[in-house]
Amino acid sequence: MGVVSARLSELGIVLPSIAPASGNYIAHRIAGSLLFVSGQIPRIDGVEHFVGVVGQDVSPEDGYRAARLCALNLVARVNAALDGNLDRVLACVQLRGFVNALPDFKGHPAVIDGASDLLVEIFGESGRHVRTALGAGSLPRGSSVEVDGVFEVATQS
Repeated sequence: MGVVSARLSELGIVLPSIAPASGNYIAHRIAGSLLFVSGQIPRIDGVEHFVGVVGQDVSPEDGYRAARLCALNLVARVNAALDGNLDRVLACVQLRGFVNALPDFKGHPAVIDGASDLLVEIFGESGRHVRTALGAGSLPRGSSVEVDGVFEVATQS
């Protein structure tokens, strides 16, 4: 068992199954030592959770939980891209978080902390990243949050 897999087990985290990309795009791409992962929404087993607008239909606390779930799906995508070897992750370089929120909502960073916190829990210091937290007028499937990420990975030997 790898270090990151052991950490997941220690945290009681089970990576969800992931579906193929749902449009004319790919779920991830490795370019040199960088792994780009497409946006992930708060979905488990094909069912969307935390649907709606943060600050209206979804509380900021549930927005945080939605971002955490997005990050869990992000890690599951990374795991798939790296053939199940999360120890190849050298660093989470960048995280972008999008919050479906009311125009006057100002808590985007606190919502996206849900994703950031999970990545640091799983990867430790290597999970620290630069980040953008943005408001959006709508997101796919009515999701309250969406995140994507860029990871530095060790090349396979």
